[in-house]
Amino acid sequence: MRLFGPLMALVLVGILAGIGWWKTGGQGRTRTDGGHVSGYQTEATKPYGWLRWLTTVDHRDIGIMYIVFGTVAALWGGMDAMMVRTELLTASETVWGNETYNALFTTHGITMIFFFVVPVFAGIANYFLPILIDADDMAFPRVNAIAFWLLPPALVLVRAGLITELIAKILAPVLGSLLDPLLAVRPPTTSWTMYTPLSIAQVNPEVDLMLLGLHLSGIGTTLGAINIIVTIITERGDGIDWATLDIFSWTMLTQSGLIIFAFPLLGSALIMLLMDRNFGTTFFTLDGGGPILWQHLFWFWGHPEVYILFLPATGLTSLILPKFAGRKLFGFKFIVYSTLAIGVLSFGVWAHHMFTTGVDPRIRASFMAVTIAIAIPSAVKTFNWMTTMWQGAIKLTAPMILVIGGVGTFIIGGVTGVFLASIPVDMAFQGTYYVVGHFHFIIMGIIAMAMVAASYYWYPILTRRMYDQRLARVQSVLLIIGVTVTFTTMLVLGYFGLPRRYAEYPQQFELLQQITTLGAYLIMLSVGMWLVNLVQSMRTGPIVMDADVWGLKETDQFTREWQWFERTLDEDRRID
Repeated sequence: MRLFGPLMALVLVGILAGIGWWKTGGQGRTRTDGGHVSGYQTEATKPYGWLRWLTTVDHRDIGIMYIVFGTVAALWGGMDAMMVRTELLTASETVWGNETYNALFTTHGITMIFFFVVPVFAGIANYFLPILIDADDMAFPRVNAIAFWLLPPALVLVRAGLITELIAKILAPVLGSLLDPLLAVRPPTTSWTMYTPLSIAQVNPEVDLMLLGLHLSGIGTTLGAINIIVTIITERGDGIDWATLDIFSWTMLTQSGLIIFAFPLLGSALIMLLMDRNFGTTFFTLDGGGPILWQHLFWFWGHPEVYILFLPATGLTSLILPKFAGRKLFGFKFIVYSTLAIGVLSFGVWAHHMFTTGVDPRIRASFMAVTIAIAIPSAVKTFNWMTTMWQGAIKLTAPMILVIGGVGTFIIGGVTGVFLASIPVDMAFQGTYYVVGHFHFIIMGIIAMAMVAASYYWYPILTRRMYDQRLARVQSVLLIIGVTVTFTTMLVLGYFGLPRRYAEYPQQFELLQQITTLGAYLIMLSVGMWLVNLVQSMRTGPIVMDADVWGLKETDQFTREWQWFERTLDEDRRID
């Protein structure tokens, strides 16, 4: 089971190489990289094969690498979650053990938040944002490449404990005690929040590697955000002003602004934690700022981070949903204003994670008020999506099924979040499965569903082929069912007061935990169906000859990326 992540990484890296071979028609010909330097076009050639992917600065190539990398991380982190749910099938410790269980939910949380969601959205933005704003490339193509290539070593550092353990066990019969240093590097068990004093007291050297990896990923993420902002501001084509900028670009612009303010502070906190662990400083000890200082710094990053993950999903929903509702997006300006409002308010809610820490009641009340207030712009988006569908000509394609499911799960996650914003309710539910259910209705609801919807919606552009649409619809419905079963049951478990983060629990909760695990297995099955469909269709799916695969010209929604795709198909036909 634990070999699944590395093996899947090798499989998907092979797929990436296959994409390069397939895009060149199996030939060793070169292609232009589309770089843009100092206001004039430069044309260079890209080598064939692995060297192309290692040296490319083309925004579409980098976008594909981000997406493949994020998919690898998602499958690896998802396998952690499946192992956690397998342990929780029984009330007693039966499968992995407490230490392994603690390591699994630590690496699951970190992998999914840092290496799945943000990189996938960065990949989508890299590929499509220059096309949507009629730019030649990202503003800084080489910085774009650097931002991506910081992520793979960061993931290796974060997950080094598992990697070194596997290497040591494989080579132990030959090298024996020489491998003891590798065995000393164990998977971290700090939880993804890395609360002090636990994260300071643990002697496991992997905790230091994890902190360095997270800092490295933060640098890459910040570089990518700067590039997106500069690209949107300076590289827009003629006729594209702020009033005509598409909704996905607006959400990526806002998300990138949040990243620039949030991630450097997290990087500073990680450095301080490293110094406390290794150099005897007292940033987070009782002699210095204390453990509560870490929580303030972490959550000042952590709650804007929720919207860093969420806002691009709303942009994709706002972009895709009208296409299959047969209507233009209702209240475009209000959705833009609500996006900007969420971006501003997101920096005023962090201490609602700390209601149980003894914070001054007056301060708690102010954070409760802002947390409730941030639900208003979120509700604006929801009602605009619903109004867009009202009396529309709905086409229940796989992308549409997923965005409708995402809106539904977002409503559940949002309403449960409003409850948690209330101090008395939070005091009762903090540290229970209720919080896990609320959070995952957002992460595995609208966020994951928007990603999968985008993969279906833009698949013809990415691959020039079409997938099995019937299988895609079945997969979409199964994903919605799995998410609803899994996290609704978690809300019930939390309502009954079951604490999270324990491998063992009272016997009376066993049936509900088994239902939750069944829902998680349904999610795993749906993800497998999605992966098989898209990979197999890339080989054998019908070749797209007409760019208007979704009939968007009928409703005057044949937007810039599809117009670009139509021109590309015409050029390919002329070359052939």
